[in-house]
Amino acid sequence: MAIHAEIPAFAKPGQTLDITVSSIANAKSLRGGSLLMTPLRGVDGQVYALAQGNLIVGGFGAEGRDGSKVTVNIPSVGRIPNGALVERAVATSFGNNGRIVFNLHTADFTTAKRVAKSINQLLGPEVASAMDAVSISVQAPQNPAQRVDFLSLLENLEVEPGEAAAKVVINSRTGTIVVGQHVRVEPVAITHGSLTVTVSENVQVSQPNALAQGQTAIVPNSKVGVTEDTSPMFKFNPAPTLDDIVRAVNEVGAAPGDLMAILEALRQAGALKAEIMVI
Repeated sequence: MAIHAEIPAFAKPGQTLDITVSSIANAKSLRGGSLLMTPLRGVDGQVYALAQGNLIVGGFGAEGRDGSKVTVNIPSVGRIPNGALVERAVATSFGNNGRIVFNLHTADFTTAKRVAKSINQLLGPEVASAMDAVSISVQAPQNPAQRVDFLSLLENLEVEPGEAAAKVVINSRTGTIVVGQHVRVEPVAITHGSLTVTVSENVQVSQPNALAQGQTAIVPNSKVGVTEDTSPMFKFNPAPTLDDIVRAVNEVGAAPGDLMAILEALRQAGALKAEIMVI
């Protein structure tokens, strides 16, 4: 069994955690199972929580004697809500120095600058400074009680984040394409057409008369047809919005697979102002 949990910040002994239990052996299903008391250790080898309880499994499977089987979701993984009891608090530097460092969830220089500017406008100049695209260092009171009030004031500040990077994400397995709102296309003309070649085989049998001294023969009859769809050429206006891009692609009549090729062609031509990520 593999058991893991994530201890949130400031977790104290006596609080509970959600845990996930996975089978790493040959167990086909954990449905209806119960976890015996198990210590959860950190990378330092210390026990931080004790886990036990009844498993909740979202998947199930059924198997016949002939080897046929049906599986829905993953029956070998389960969860235990509040299944672990915290035994040891994780060391924190919350009250050890005169500065507190905030780390952005998404690195962005513009957002870091705006956060520091908003704090300085509220508390005075040079209270906060952006260290890089992720971290903002803020001077904080030494008294722990005052520090809690201080952070409560800061976490209620409203800051407009910087614009997200222009990005197109393509899932090559499912054909799903996600286009961000900041994607732009330079002026470009596109034509989308297809050439279809159809080959049909119709085998015929040649049967001689009853009194004729002939032999039965198989005569192939092949038909080859070529069909070319006539598609107009479409033009993308400069710097369109996401709605304009979707409308133009729908007018071209591109399928998901064709859309991948169109986006890649736009990028190669330098007309697509976005990063393409294939997952």
